[in-house]
Amino acid sequence: MAYPDSAAAAATASASYDPEQPTASPIPITTARGKSSSGEMMESAQEPLLNEEPRQSEKYSLLAAILPFLFPAFGGLLYGYDIGATSSATISIQSPTLSGISWYQLSSVQVGLITSGSLYGALAGSVLAFNVADFLGRRKELIFSSVLYLVGALVTALAPNFVVMVIGRLVYGIGIGLAMHAAPMYIAETAPSQIRGQLISLKEFFIVIGMLLGYLVGSLLVEAVSGWRYMYGVSVPLALIMGIGMWWLPASPRWILLRAIQGKGKLHDLREFAISCLCRLRGRAIGDSAPQQVDEILSELSQLSGEKEATTAEMFQGKCLKALTIGAGLILFQQLTGQPSVLYYAAAIFQTAGFSAASDATRASIFLALLKLIITGLAVLVVDRVGRRPLLLGGVSGMVISLFLLGSYYTFLDDVPAVAVVGLLVYVGCYQLSFGPIGWLMISEIFPLRLRGRGMSIAVLVNFGTNALVTFAFSPLEDLVGAGSVFFIFGGIAVVSVIFIFFVIPETKGLTLEEIEANLL
Repeated sequence: MAYPDSAAAAATASASYDPEQPTASPIPITTARGKSSSGEMMESAQEPLLNEEPRQSEKYSLLAAILPFLFPAFGGLLYGYDIGATSSATISIQSPTLSGISWYQLSSVQVGLITSGSLYGALAGSVLAFNVADFLGRRKELIFSSVLYLVGALVTALAPNFVVMVIGRLVYGIGIGLAMHAAPMYIAETAPSQIRGQLISLKEFFIVIGMLLGYLVGSLLVEAVSGWRYMYGVSVPLALIMGIGMWWLPASPRWILLRAIQGKGKLHDLREFAISCLCRLRGRAIGDSAPQQVDEILSELSQLSGEKEATTAEMFQGKCLKALTIGAGLILFQQLTGQPSVLYYAAAIFQTAGFSAASDATRASIFLALLKLIITGLAVLVVDRVGRRPLLLGGVSGMVISLFLLGSYYTFLDDVPAVAVVGLLVYVGCYQLSFGPIGWLMISEIFPLRLRGRGMSIAVLVNFGTNALVTFAFSPLEDLVGAGSVFFIFGGIAVVSVIFIFFVIPETKGLTLEEIEANLL
């Protein structure tokens, strides 16, 4: 991609510079506002942050903005594909005639390990990200994730026995944990603020596309000999595309500038490197404004973040505690309102309603994946116009209604299957309009840059940990109190989540990441 002439010198000077090699450097930062951003300046800067004058809309070319979204979004696509493909792979691998293996007689525990192996790997990946993410940077974390996707898919597809297969599932899952941690951050930090919400929400769209692709591939290969190997093998070329794309993309300019104010390299070199990266991310449309935009970001980060590197204790203090409450709270309610469990009843609900085409679980899953895709696409189109809060409040309120409909069906309306079908469809649609895309969008926006890596790690850990808990606890809870009561419990939690959204969740539409940190936390 060609650079604007004004930035060509910066790009050339920084072409071989690696910002991840720490070298001691004094930091007298001359910003666009003509002030030094040394430690003394940061202590004495008392003027209002980011409210002095409205920021001009960022200039960008559409193609240049899409590519930095596309390759990180493959991390979500590979996550969704694994969900869809595994539903058919567990059927294929247990077939005496079609599995192509001698160890097809698997116990329920072994099938559960295959199904949830990637989930537990994702939990491990979340813990790993907490310790290494800020050191690696968003781009290198995504490259590492693509390597783990590739290795995990190959080991799983070629597994000679059950133990090796589970190891492959765990490795793949670590890739999921890293990708779901780094992709939203990279997209948020590189996207123009005008379309940031749409691009991050599109990542959820790619997860659903991956699920749909997994269901389709599974339905085509479920009757093939050793079909499960091919199902998992499809992930290999997708992981290669992701890895090559991330290798080509530039690093996040905001992460580079954070390294600068923390003294992790020579200021001049890091600034020039950030300018060249921003030029690549915005394309020719940025003209000669890249140095000014970089200096504005550098000035704002200097005032907001300070020079020192974040500590674990700071995660539970001040701004980050508020961000953690918002982000982790959203993710917690996203899972505790039953999302992992409601879809388990999809096939049974369609069967009781008399839909012959949906009597097959795979076809029902494909239908629901298409519905999820359509509604997610609608959310992507309106999120930056309508805003985050209206979509969350409206969508979760719809989930409350749908969960009480499902609870009523399984408690005293079992002779009216239309109630269950309507409840299921409304639930899926409202979830994809609210918690599905907006949850990941908000956690990628809300954390201060200096703490964003660790904050996202905690949020992702909460996501996969709660998912595992709800998935594990659903069947015992159903046996204990009945399906109807379980759905009523989910509905009650959804009511609490509406209250939480109304009183706690801010509106971030149209704000830069620095404005969110300064004005909303």
